[in-house]
Amino acid sequence: MKKQVKDNVYWVGKVDWELQKFHGDEYSTHKGSTYNSYLIQEEKTVLIDTVWAPFAEEFVDNLAKEIDLNKIDFIIANHGEVDHSGALPALMKHIPDKPIYCTANAVKSLKGQYHQDWNFQVVKTGDKIDIGNGKELIFVEMTMLHWPDSMATYMTQDNILFSNDAFGQHLATEKLFNDQVDQCELFNESIKYFANILTPFNPMLRKKLDEVTSLNLPIEMIATSHGVIWRDNPIQIVERYAQWANDYQENQITIIYDTMWNGTKLLAEKIAEGIGMADSDVVVKVHNLAKSDETDLITEVFKSKTVVIGSPTIANSILHSMAGFIHLMKELKFKGKKAEAFGCYGWSGESVKAINELMANAGFEVASEGYRNQWNPDVDAQKEAVDFGKKIAIL
Repeated sequence: MKKQVKDNVYWVGKVDWELQKFHGDEYSTHKGSTYNSYLIQEEKTVLIDTVWAPFAEEFVDNLAKEIDLNKIDFIIANHGEVDHSGALPALMKHIPDKPIYCTANAVKSLKGQYHQDWNFQVVKTGDKIDIGNGKELIFVEMTMLHWPDSMATYMTQDNILFSNDAFGQHLATEKLFNDQVDQCELFNESIKYFANILTPFNPMLRKKLDEVTSLNLPIEMIATSHGVIWRDNPIQIVERYAQWANDYQENQITIIYDTMWNGTKLLAEKIAEGIGMADSDVVVKVHNLAKSDETDLITEVFKSKTVVIGSPTIANSILHSMAGFIHLMKELKFKGKKAEAFGCYGWSGESVKAINELMANAGFEVASEGYRNQWNPDVDAQKEAVDFGKKIAIL
């Protein structure tokens, strides 16, 4: 069932209540998600994006109940990723000759995924299409936000920015708009989305935000491709993005560890105790990597000024779980964050050195040689760990 967004603009997407993992198993979606598709019915009838492939037939059937598919004048593919383009093959079987407007890179993406030579019409920033009643659609390339093929589409008079993946969040809801949902939940999912998906592209994002601002387009709504539509002060999420893209951090120190026989766990708790003793204002969070959701942990790293990593020594190195997580942090290209390392060992004790090398390679400023303890921490070692925490607090 279509839902009115504004005037002759309607939501025709899909709410995925059961989604728990995204991008394969890379991203946790505890709150589900939506795949937002939009139908514009002015003198021209326009479909903006579709939905993920598992819902393709349902999407086409529902759309056909709302409108004669042959009356669609053209389709806009803001982004070729399958969660937005997955229903195109099913839809194009009904209307194979209808134009698809997208970027040049999106043509490569869509051809590469679906092996179809549809009627592609390439657009770039500033190109316009008249859709009647004095309204136009204006295209804005959003390269690397978060694929090379991404773009946004702006609708004049109604002043809606169809932003695709930018400004979205994974949040399943029957409500369409940002002022209709729990605000804490909304912003928690928004910052998680940014931290895990957009952080690597911060330099480009800063430039793109400046470019969009310089266009001086009045924006009354931001219609994303996941989650809710921003209608109540939509610029608030643009302002948040500007903050988050500026190598964001809060007054937070996050300790992330994995452990074999709980010695490294005890060190983590004592380090946290020391940090709290030295600075009562700093937020300290302690997470056992093996018992935590990595996507949520990345959000905590994103918010942190210092990240403290712990692993026992195994096979002259560190636990593979921690090595993988550090690699994930490296992929996200965090900037301006400090790192410390700690761990227990029985024989050779290389874990702290290995962590320091990996964290430096991941772009973190390694603040010291770290702290290591042989065997299970005794009373003296626990005190040393507390003192180590105190030093971390004043970095």
